[in-house]
Amino acid sequence: MKDLDIDADYLCRTLKDLLEIPSPTGMTDQAVGYVCHELDRLGIPFELTRLGAIRADLKGLQATPDRAIVSHVDTLGAVIKGFHAANDWPKLSPIGHWSARFAEGARVTVFSDDDVRTTGTILPLKASGHTYGDEIDTQPAAWSNLELRLDERVTSENDIRALGIHVGDIVAVHAEPVFTDTGFITSRHLDDKAGVAAVLAATKALRDHNVPLPMDCHLLFTISEEVGSGASHILHGDVAEMVSVDNGTIASVQYTCDFGVTIAMQDSTGPFDWHLTRSLLGLCKRFDIEHSRDVFNHYRSDAAAALEAGNDIRTALVCFGLDASHGYERVHLDSLVALARLLVLYAQSPALFARDRDLLGPVGDLPPAEDDIA
Repeated sequence: MKDLDIDADYLCRTLKDLLEIPSPTGMTDQAVGYVCHELDRLGIPFELTRLGAIRADLKGLQATPDRAIVSHVDTLGAVIKGFHAANDWPKLSPIGHWSARFAEGARVTVFSDDDVRTTGTILPLKASGHTYGDEIDTQPAAWSNLELRLDERVTSENDIRALGIHVGDIVAVHAEPVFTDTGFITSRHLDDKAGVAAVLAATKALRDHNVPLPMDCHLLFTISEEVGSGASHILHGDVAEMVSVDNGTIASVQYTCDFGVTIAMQDSTGPFDWHLTRSLLGLCKRFDIEHSRDVFNHYRSDAAAALEAGNDIRTALVCFGLDASHGYERVHLDSLVALARLLVLYAQSPALFARDRDLLGPVGDLPPAEDDIA
């Protein structure tokens, strides 16, 4: 097992490219195309589901049981819900679960029929202190209190419709990324494009060094994690282990590692697999990867969607440290590199249990019960 160097420049370049591609859930084709292009460049075969999720294949010495590493290319966004009676500016409904507080002031592009694109800004209904005084601070943060100000000469709903904008059009929030000399990356949509970039950087390291893998490893890139379905429709029966890659929330009430990798022990849907999480923790300790453990009470990932779809697999969640998740987010490059290192090591690690090759079977090599330990 080799602890490979991660190409940090490639990771940053890939992340920057991804952040510049709008991909709210429901409009992910361009981001999917970019990831497919990168997989082609790396010589990784892949297939697409009907909806456009990606399953790529890193071949190993055995085909079954195999494992999967999953991240998602879809992001938060909004749709046109209607038009406000007072001024006819469009109303918005969120794509995914995010606070209207973080939408205020966002620059956006509306994607309409016939490839019509219109830019604008999301604003609270009472946006000017010169007009509303202190009311701009006392109005509740709610999607019903937001409007979309378009960068067009329009004065009515009919004018807006004449532009080609209609109810149901997708509104993509501009990422506005900033890469600092101190290693911090600030942007919207780092969840989970930073995770996708880390997965691709780990894959590049494995390819560059031509490292043999003990078992097939599928790289899954899902397109609907932000609305809950995620990895529910992309697995196949041979997958025995799945590691989900996503953000860990940095906060005073959390134990997420700012500059390393965080192993989630439980999220809102319950605990992750005992053996798989401890195996990942063991790799961090053995190869001196900065890490922590955390529990996320208001969080779910692709792993939950896979289990809820009826997949009988062991799951784990590994995270990069992210501040202000689902807002204007920030991550440090060291955290992404640590995550990529762990994924490289996980792909090289042996199967947890040989008996996992069968959907049903005897105890096999599972650990004995405590009563049997002499």
